[in-house]
Amino acid sequence: MRNLPNPLQSLQSGHWFKLICGASYQHLPAVRNLALAYSLAGADCIDVAADAAVVAEARAGVQAAIQIAAEKGSALARPWLMVSLNDGEDPHFRKAVFDPARCPADCARPCEAICPAGAIVFNPKSGFANGGVTAERCYGCGRCLPVCPIGQIETRSQTVPLATLAPTLLPQVDAVEIHTQVGRVVEFTQLWNQLRPWVRQLQLVSVSCPDGAGVTDYLRQLYAQIQPRPAILIWQADGRPMSGDIGKGTTHAAIRLGQKLLTAGLPGYVQLAGGTNRHTVEKLQDLGLLGPAQTTPDRPPHIAGIAYGSFARSLLMPHLETFTTLETMPDLLWPTVRLARSLVQPLKLVARPAAQVGR
Repeated sequence: MRNLPNPLQSLQSGHWFKLICGASYQHLPAVRNLALAYSLAGADCIDVAADAAVVAEARAGVQAAIQIAAEKGSALARPWLMVSLNDGEDPHFRKAVFDPARCPADCARPCEAICPAGAIVFNPKSGFANGGVTAERCYGCGRCLPVCPIGQIETRSQTVPLATLAPTLLPQVDAVEIHTQVGRVVEFTQLWNQLRPWVRQLQLVSVSCPDGAGVTDYLRQLYAQIQPRPAILIWQADGRPMSGDIGKGTTHAAIRLGQKLLTAGLPGYVQLAGGTNRHTVEKLQDLGLLGPAQTTPDRPPHIAGIAYGSFARSLLMPHLETFTTLETMPDLLWPTVRLARSLVQPLKLVARPAAQVGR
């Protein structure tokens, strides 16, 4: 193993890699193993649900990775741990629900087949899923909703109670991400006011927003509310949420939104998410948004990093279907890490100078 740069260096040089475990994903063994594998692969940030148990498992996975690296004579920079918050209704903060007793006996169970998280698993003896959906595995992608033949699958949304969680949760993490949508200045401001006392203790704050009419003007309005200024501010271009494992074309929406935010010249860094996959780095390079780039006075801003969620999880999912910690299974650990590196390395190997918007 080689020594890796710290998260700030990665962000400044445009090699920032963030793993998104999922704002609603609470499957503790998988969270721990994802954090472990992607930490060893070189991730700079790990984004998890704002849940004390989830944060504890992610921290344990990161610590295990640091210990494994040290045993192999390498210094592994600790990835920053991030929790996601929301200022209102958001697809990242929901769970699918249905009553398995209503399922027809002859149903082909398309919901089970389409679920990328394995959250819907039917009991062979009864023909029905125990409880319908395994809540801790569901991360709210919604793919099961339109395929149900009787249309009974619904979602239940939640808002993270920051005021209650902040005193115990925020001291355990390095960063927060606020999920918002165009038109929610009032709601964002209310959430920011709750976060304000903790801002100086955080390494960074990320604002995640999907595209929409007037999105850049909206984000400028939010920037005016962001006081005090965090040490680092990231604008996350959430192109096509939770879709990176569907097909190669899903990355285009994130890139288009990223370009829009770069053109707007918002103070801070621009990072992609939502539909990112194995093709994202290649597409950015084709567009000249990743290096190599000339360091000229008129050099345009560049994308500072990429966050991977559904694609990063699905890539490792066959290796995560265990309740055993990966560090106790070397024969499984290192193939899993190699898979994770196959996603991390292309971004890390791109050679270009720093990419902060507004420089």
